[in-house]
Amino acid sequence: MNPVIRKMTVDDIPAVVELDKMSFSLPWPERSFRFEVTDNPASRCWVAEVDGGIVGMVVVWLFVAEAHVATLATHLNFRRQGIGKRLLSHALQHLSIEGAQSSFLEVRASNIAAQEMYRKFGYKESGRRRHYYKDNDEDAILMHLDALNAERFISGIGLSTLDKEEQNER
Repeated sequence: MNPVIRKMTVDDIPAVVELDKMSFSLPWPERSFRFEVTDNPASRCWVAEVDGGIVGMVVVWLFVAEAHVATLATHLNFRRQGIGKRLLSHALQHLSIEGAQSSFLEVRASNIAAQEMYRKFGYKESGRRRHYYKDNDEDAILMHLDALNAERFISGIGLSTLDKEEQNER
């Protein structure tokens, strides 16, 4: 599967909101995505498309030299097919070019699949926010990537280092 990754537009927001609702128990409201796309100078937003439909999205904020992954989701029917990996790789490459030197994120303690993906990128657990998620009082695991290096994530047309590591795991 080779999704098209492109910048999120205002026209994408209804589909992104639906994707967010199916992915998270505390989805962002439509106005939040609209703000990220139209008014937040720190925000970088991308979607993944397959056959003209949005199957993934990522929002990352650039603060000075740090990229904060605010949200990342893949459509239920397209999970575990590398779309989330491609979105994150794309975002980290672009933010590295813009000057980001590190990255951080919060992830639910129960979201083991996401934590595993982030570890493949080099993220390490750096803390915990107790009772962070208000729907069920779940903790957030803080993860940090110290050295953001675009070449590690993308080389030409593919995910060179990550793909090789994944092939070696098989």
